Amino acid sequence: MNDRGRRVLLHVALAAAALVFIFPFYFMVIGAFQENPTNDPSSLFPIGGWTTRNFSDINSRVPLGTALLNSAIFTIGVLLGTLTFGLLAGYASARLRFRGRSVVFVAMLLVQMIPFQLLMVPLYVLLTRTYGLGDTHIGIILPFLVNTTAVFIFRQFFLGLPESIFESARLDGASELRTLWSIALPLVRPAFVTVILVTFIGPWNEFLWPFLITKDVTMQPLAVALANYITNVSQTASNPNGAILAGACVLAFPVVLLFCLFQRYFTSTDVGSGVKG
Repeated sequence: MNDRGRRVLLHVALAAAALVFIFPFYFMVIGAFQENPTNDPSSLFPIGGWTTRNFSDINSRVPLGTALLNSAIFTIGVLLGTLTFGLLAGYASARLRFRGRSVVFVAMLLVQMIPFQLLMVPLYVLLTRTYGLGDTHIGIILPFLVNTTAVFIFRQFFLGLPESIFESARLDGASELRTLWSIALPLVRPAFVTVILVTFIGPWNEFLWPFLITKDVTMQPLAVALANYITNVSQTASNPNGAILAGACVLAFPVVLLFCLFQRYFTSTDVGSGVKG
């Protein structure tokens, strides 16, 4: 087989793999807009029977506006904390020389190995009984402010930048914060976008912790509200399958939109452009 044939075969294989991954999203969207529940395989390619009633049923049973606002507060708060602390910690562990740096990095990796579910009960007791943060947005956000995965991503990216850039900045009298803000930060845009996407998916889809920390319906994020709807209410809808898939569409749409907006930033930066010679 010649090179052209190999390329054609590779493209066909990649297209087939893409279709396999896209099919669940296609099924979700088609099912969300179907008027009547059916198990007929031909429903995957419907000609008629389109409706938005499944979304109307959700909006009539779940305060979508309040739930979206709570999810936005939760997710934006976690993003701000993750980006701030992750950027500072990643830069410090990669570019600053201090005693115990390797120990701190190993401890960070060990923290990543501990499932969050093991920490939920002691965190719940600490936040609700010790600090009185139950049924508050701060209580929901606080355990996620520092993300070791974000620290690791920033650290590895900073390690890949040329050391001469930072040495030149220090020779010119720039402080570490000025070096981080003016030199390092513009070069780590792909890592920055990666951290945003990785972090956004977690709190946006988080169910267990918000459900544990608050039982107030007006404070529950979208994932909790939709889970309650799917569990307790969707079976009473005219199209239970369509109602469940419509809820999944509402939850997945912001994540897909964010990826489509930011995917063009996943490009390598010319980190050597500031180095002479």
